[in-house]
Amino acid sequence: MTNLSQVDLVGVGLNATDTVIPLTKYPVVGSKVEYRNATVHPGGQVATTVVACQNWGMKTRYVGKLGDDDAARLHRHEFERLGVDARITTVPGGSSAQSLILVDGEGERTVLCRRDERLVLAPSDLQRDWIVNAKALHVDGYDTAAATTAARWARDAGIPVIADLDELYPGVEELIQNIDYLIVSRDFPCRLMQEDDVERALRQMQRKFGCLLTAATLGPDGVVAWDGKEIHSTPAYCVPVVDTTGAGDIFHAGFIYGLTQGWDLGRQLDFACAAAALNCMAVGARGGIRSVEAVEELVGTGERYGATRFISSAV
Repeated sequence: MTNLSQVDLVGVGLNATDTVIPLTKYPVVGSKVEYRNATVHPGGQVATTVVACQNWGMKTRYVGKLGDDDAARLHRHEFERLGVDARITTVPGGSSAQSLILVDGEGERTVLCRRDERLVLAPSDLQRDWIVNAKALHVDGYDTAAATTAARWARDAGIPVIADLDELYPGVEELIQNIDYLIVSRDFPCRLMQEDDVERALRQMQRKFGCLLTAATLGPDGVVAWDGKEIHSTPAYCVPVVDTTGAGDIFHAGFIYGLTQGWDLGRQLDFACAAAALNCMAVGARGGIRSVEAVEELVGTGERYGATRFISSAV
């Protein structure tokens, strides 16, 4: 084992370079739509969560895979600038993950992804000491085998594992068996459990896989979570939305920050919702990462919906 310093969070999973294209409205089939500008930003589910936590004063490590192109140089520069310990496997001639993101006049984003199969992160790309020299592990499910290996190592070392899942990847159930805090996209619980009601699906997931917490983020409707004893419904904050790209990633960062601070669940969810809302006020997955103080201010003074407004059904 190499002599690594311990970090507060290690993230294993996706990075991407996002080209964000604002539109007045989403184009209909067969139409021609003009756009005025396009901007390039670093993004990706786990990479963005790690960067947000680093911005909030946590010591972080990122584990992932990149090509040897301009996109890779952008990511490396950002990790180095922020002080993230980046453990990156480089694929000669590989194309780093790219996303084209169309943002409509309401700020809602549609993502088109391109990923080079040579950049799939495999268990053999990981080193155990990268994972166990951390106080928490965060994964997504895209490179499922690598995420599962990392989660097992963390579990064996008594390290809590947080997951951000939005697709039913092959092998995802084996991964979930090694997750402590499972926070997924709106329709994931219903699809996984073949259940029409979100709350019932969350309960079933917790019972089947033994997670400490199962939760679903609901966009403008906040978040609903099941801790094994009760349902927690936390409303979203009302803010002027520019771009929803990265909202879920920043939510996970806020949750993880609160977890490492030892906060109770209600405060964790409030902070996570506020951090995600602030990020939606700027362009890009990381454009609206604000200070801890700014997030806390929104928690204390921000306007929120009176109750989570989600409809318990798979949509």
